[in-house]
Amino acid sequence: MNTQTSSIAERFGRWLGRGWRGYLRRERRVAGWLMARGLPAAGATALVWLVKLAFLGVLLYAAFWLALLLLFAVVAAWAVRDSARRDEDEWPFQTLDELSKTPGYDPVLHNDIGHCDYVEENEDR
Repeated sequence: MNTQTSSIAERFGRWLGRGWRGYLRRERRVAGWLMARGLPAAGATALVWLVKLAFLGVLLYAAFWLALLLLFAVVAAWAVRDSARRDEDEWPFQTLDELSKTPGYDPVLHNDIGHCDYVEENEDR
């Protein structure tokens, strides 16, 4: 009796091996069932392989779209990161004259004493 404990990798390998042997056993049962229904052995083998290839094609198709989606997400993240850096360094208005031409401009809020609508806060009205 082996009293040594097995590692996680070893147990995982055994689990995969049992799964693979079970898959092969079921595949042989399906091929036998097809042959019992009158399909020649070559036809049963070809049909099993066609199913395998179709399944592989579906997996590759799904992997392609997932990879494309991941690529799109990475490119979008880079674009957002780069645009955020540029926006921090840029001011929407370069001069006070440009700012004063925008709707809703209040010269008191910007201490624009040269503007015609500027009113001192302590000035009596």
